[in-house]
Amino acid sequence: MSLTRRNILTGAAVAALASQLPLRVALAQGGDKVVRIAMPMDFTKVYTFVTAEYNQGQRDYITMMNQRGGMGGYTIAVDISDHANDQPRAIEAYERAKSQGAVLVDPLSTPVARALTPRALEDKLNMVTAFSGRSDAADGTVFPYVFPLSPNYWTQAGLLIEYFKQQDGGSLDGKTICFVHIDTPFGKEPLPVLEALAAKEGFKLQAFPYTPPGNDQSAIWPQVRRARPDWTMFWGAGVGQTVALTEAARNGLDMGRVCSSVWLSESDMDVVGRDQTVGVLKFEPCVSGREPKVIQDILTEVVGAGKGAGPEDKVGTSYYNYGVMLAALMLEGVRRAAEIAPDGPVTGEWLNAGLNSITEFTAEGLIPPTTITPEDHQGGGMGRVARWNGEVFEPMTDWFSANQDVVWDEVRKYSSEFAKTGQ
Repeated sequence: MSLTRRNILTGAAVAALASQLPLRVALAQGGDKVVRIAMPMDFTKVYTFVTAEYNQGQRDYITMMNQRGGMGGYTIAVDISDHANDQPRAIEAYERAKSQGAVLVDPLSTPVARALTPRALEDKLNMVTAFSGRSDAADGTVFPYVFPLSPNYWTQAGLLIEYFKQQDGGSLDGKTICFVHIDTPFGKEPLPVLEALAAKEGFKLQAFPYTPPGNDQSAIWPQVRRARPDWTMFWGAGVGQTVALTEAARNGLDMGRVCSSVWLSESDMDVVGRDQTVGVLKFEPCVSGREPKVIQDILTEVVGAGKGAGPEDKVGTSYYNYGVMLAALMLEGVRRAAEIAPDGPVTGEWLNAGLNSITEFTAEGLIPPTTITPEDHQGGGMGRVARWNGEVFEPMTDWFSANQDVVWDEVRKYSSEFAKTGQ
């Protein structure tokens, strides 16, 4: 578990990773009761807007749980590397992890996850695809070793439409909803669900794609303004999100009726201007900020002890908390596996049984009650809507799920096609 060239990152990621060297050496000396997890991620190319904070949250949570004695008597060993969103590099990292006995891999990249899916299924190596990968991987009957463990993009879109409906007195009939999205498979993914809901609820859907990465949307937003939307959803990541917010404000849209997917963070508000974005909404899969007990515990037991994986000011940000959320779910799977088979052997199948038995797990209030079954790898599809108040994202709803009938129609449509064709 010593650092090698494959673990060399850049900038803040280097400092964050270097701070974990004592932990990783200790893990290598932890004996036989070790569960190995691989985190080959993109620290340097496309997903840099999220990876550092997300991975920092994961590592801080794992550090804390290892300090508490591990999960069911098992220590968690983590191998971190940079695949730079490059599929050959990611495949190499995956094969290395497999050869070293990893039983779970988290690549945090849609193209990488899609490329690795056939391998993970064949190898029976669990792969986490939170907020990435294939949305139809929610169907555990077709994707038994792929675990979104989080609301997919279809679920996010369906929940936001229900929120709009609630705000407008229970009906969207005759309303106009604009959907501004990056012109990629990720950006277009919600369209089938939005189109189905438009037909069902009677609203007019207008889609406005923009060229990736989205740093020029000046021609799009005047068209959105002229459409006089009742609600506007914007669907991108990184620079596409900050540009969208800037243009929405510049064109005079009501921020209280502009809403994003999960990919919106405090850092985006800093770029655009915290006061300029007051009112903007987003889908939230877990509590943000430092109030949750688990975040408080990390501050005390990990950061306060000088063992934090990155900058202290990032603890409690949206993306940091996403990382804590996913690490908590992964380790809950380990705990459940250890309950089912205390003496292992530690294999992909062993952990799979644990992940598939997660029941009403909340990570001490950080996430909505989440249950994973062999049929549902999404976990129930619960989330909430949060509003930016100039300082933090504050919840506007309780945890809820919506339009899951429409979502699962799409899930089964695409998963059945994969079952037939492998694509």
